Amino acid sequence: MNEKKTTILFLCTGNSCRSQMAEGWAKHLKGDTIDAYSAGVEPHSLDPRAVKAMAEAGVDISHHYSKHINDLPKIEFDYVVTVCGHAHETCPFFPGKTKVVHHGFEDPPFLAKEAKTEEEAMQHYRRVRDEIRRFIEDIPKTFEN
Repeated sequence: MNEKKTTILFLCTGNSCRSQMAEGWAKHLKGDTIDAYSAGVEPHSLDPRAVKAMAEAGVDISHHYSKHINDLPKIEFDYVVTVCGHAHETCPFFPGKTKVVHHGFEDPPFLAKEAKTEEEAMQHYRRVRDEIRRFIEDIPKTFEN
């Protein structure tokens, strides 16, 4: 059984949180069928709360790092999934068979800005983490029109 994996790029603005979570979930849940990558259009550093939220769910993304889309090797992606509005609006053109799919998730760092405690801040990260997990679990059904 030598079937080619589906190659997916999860694209966000900073590649610090949501796209990193999506890459982590895809590798953890569907690593046998999905070759997952993540990148940003304006990369920032990896969000420690995203790492913590994923670790709580048994997924280690501590070795991930934020990267610009241009830093990725030349890969012909089957899908590019934009996980935030800004990345969707500024998504570069992908030639060939690549299908761009938008599925936005709320931004945990933005939601956590008003948090009074670390626990309150983490609740936003956990909720979005779990929403991303459900999205990944439904692939490839989520890509069908």
